Formats: sequence, structure tokens, C-alpha cells
Amino acid sequence: MSLKVKIDAAIKTAMLAKDQGKLLALRSIKSLILLEETKEGVNGQLSEEAEMKLLNKAAKQRRDSLEIFKTQGRSDLAEKEQLELGYIEEFLPKQLSAEELEIKVKEIIAQVGASGPGDMGKVMGGAKALAGLADGKAISDIVKRLLAGG
Repeated sequence: MSLKVKIDAAIKTAMLAKDQGKLLALRSIKSLILLEETKEGVNGQLSEEAEMKLLNKAAKQRRDSLEIFKTQGRSDLAEKEQLELGYIEEFLPKQLSAEELEIKVKEIIAQVGASGPGDMGKVMGGAKALAGLADGKAISDIVKRLLAGG
């Protein structure tokens, strides 16, 4: 089942439940998908990988906004972003914990034979497989730390 179909079903459920917050978040996700599908050069159907990239991008935007609102003391807006992030994360695969991510990165380092900070590009290339399972910044931070000998 495609993400678009899942989103449509969730929108119907939210409408029946009269959950305006969830409805707004789901409609924004659907809008992202529709915009991407109608983009020039796209055949009208997104791959599962492209759908996950869109969701990850939307989740990252919400996390960034959440941090900004928290530092500015805007708890009302932070709460709204947190709710939307929760709705988006329902459609994302389970995120790896810090320990699980470190184990995966160590495996990638061993596979590519990386030995120091100069091999960061090789490791990050191999870490693309983790893109939907962890935040890119978290992956990068762990790679840097491990390659630096930490």
C-alpha cells in the first residue's frame, strides 16, 4: 500500500473523529506528496524511497521548528509542532536508538575499511542505507566521532 493511500485513509479517520490537528498535519503531508508527484520529470507516481525522503524532510522541519520554538519560549507553537511531528512519525519506520545506530556505523566502517577522518566520505556513502532509520546529523556525528578514534 502506497503512502498516499495510507495518508488518505488516515485523513478519513481524522475527519470522522473530528481531530483538526491531525487532519491539518495529514493534509500537509498529502500536499507534499501531490506537489512532488506533479513536479516536472516525475511520472505521477513516487517510489517508496521518494515518499520516505519527503516524510523525513517534513519530520526534520518539524524538529527544527520545535527546537526554535522551545528556545524562544513559545510553548504554544512548540506543542503544535510536537503533535504534527508525532503524526508524521506514525508513517516513518522505527528510528534506531543511539546504541543501534553506533553498531550499524561500526559495521559500515569495517565494510569500507575506513581508518581515519579522511575516510568520512566512504563511510557516509555506505551510511545512505540508514537514511530513513536515523537523522542524518546523528549519523554524521557518530561517524566523525568513531573515525576520530572516539
